[in-house]
Amino acid sequence: MSILERMNKAIEDVDTATMEELIHDDFKFYFHSSGTNIGKSEIIEWVKSGDVKNESPPRILFENDEVGFDHSIVKFSDGKKEAVMAHYKFKDGKIIFMETGATKLDS
Repeated sequence: MSILERMNKAIEDVDTATMEELIHDDFKFYFHSSGTNIGKSEIIEWVKSGDVKNESPPRILFENDEVGFDHSIVKFSDGKKEAVMAHYKFKDGKIIFMETGATKLDS
């Protein structure tokens, strides 16, 4: 199973042990909307909060040992939905960087 397959399953199952294993300690999630980053513990807490859920499993568009891309429809706890394209960078077999581009959808 690929890194993104394992990570997407861990997110779906809220499997924090697997997330801890797959996310690099130096991980950064870059938010284009605010120009800010969050780290490993913050992304795991966000997933645990239940604020964000994939409506169906993300489609992995490309993945190799260095990068990965996937696309998903995400629903937030406030009812908003977005189509999300995610770009990942890998280091030492773990996710070290993530950024997304999102398009708002009608709920």
